[in-house]
Amino acid sequence: MTDTDIIQAVKLYKADWVVLTGGEPSLYIDSEFIRLLHHATGKKVAIETNGTQTLPEGIDWVTVSPKIGIDDMIGNPQIKVDRADEVKVVDVGQDLEAYFDLPCISEKTLMYLQPCYVADKKTRESNTMRTVRRILQDPRWTLSLQVHRYLGIP
Repeated sequence: MTDTDIIQAVKLYKADWVVLTGGEPSLYIDSEFIRLLHHATGKKVAIETNGTQTLPEGIDWVTVSPKIGIDDMIGNPQIKVDRADEVKVVDVGQDLEAYFDLPCISEKTLMYLQPCYVADKKTRESNTMRTVRRILQDPRWTLSLQVHRYLGIP
């Protein structure tokens, strides 16, 4: 789709926000595209990114959802975003403390922990309970769920 096609599609919806996600959206956008989205639609622009690319100016909300091991990110130039309004982490039992040392977070960054969803019901329930326990033990985290998966929506 061209930028014009995307903007025309966005205009069909009454939502106040446009969320750029899927794959790694920062690979395909620039400041001009963000400016066009704002100007042509009047909507705010959010992005969900893995944080490995610098972001163009003008994005209103940045969600960093790291997809690599946290040990590889601390002090590593792989994290190139300069801010995160929220960090969303999939809980696979890893050390969580290091996420608070990411260079893109501030005292205002919201921290979300999400259980790792798997098809096997017993493992899924175990993952969910582990995540809930971890959040109860560390109130800096808030529970995040992929609700569509629990509702059976593909």
